[in-house]
Amino acid sequence: MARYIGPKHKLCRRVGRPLCGSAKCPALKRPYRPGQHGPGRPQKLSEYGAQLLEKQKLRFIYGVMERQFRRYFEQAQRSRGVTGEVLLQLLEQRLDTVVYRLGFARTMAAARQLVGHGHVTLNGRRVDIASCQVKPGDVVGLTQKARSLAVVRESLDLRRPVPPYLSLDETTMTGRLQRLPLREEIPVDVDESLVVELYAR
Repeated sequence: MARYIGPKHKLCRRVGRPLCGSAKCPALKRPYRPGQHGPGRPQKLSEYGAQLLEKQKLRFIYGVMERQFRRYFEQAQRSRGVTGEVLLQLLEQRLDTVVYRLGFARTMAAARQLVGHGHVTLNGRRVDIASCQVKPGDVVGLTQKARSLAVVRESLDLRRPVPPYLSLDETTMTGRLQRLPLREEIPVDVDESLVVELYAR
């Protein structure tokens, strides 16, 4: 299972936003590029640089490596609808993303770890593949052991709002993907049209 193991906050500092989702991200206190010239005038990007940065932001937010991300893009291209929006929908349908959106984990990386350690069920069956696609109507839950984990309890206590395309039952610790999300319902500050333009070059 490929995953990014480099510096977590490097891209956060570069774009000036906490892409990692951590409450202790350095980009919150220092929203500028690292280095002695960081706080100075903003960096001027070329057209290609802006497109590449948006793609890297999207990859980093969802924790997807380049080859897998390209496969998502090619699948979105073959599908009906706006390519950029379909790409975001495919990323939102990942099991680790759904686990994060339901509030079972504090960050996307923590959700990926929760799935990888076998603490998540899909339609009653244990699944340990973070990239597994959740379809509308599917039920995502936690194993009995995971329900008592401190990290899960702490995340649920934060009471992060659940997106309207998901439903959460806190008594059974399960959630359901009601439908595919609309673009305005996906809380990702990325211009997906630039990603489409990059791959169209």
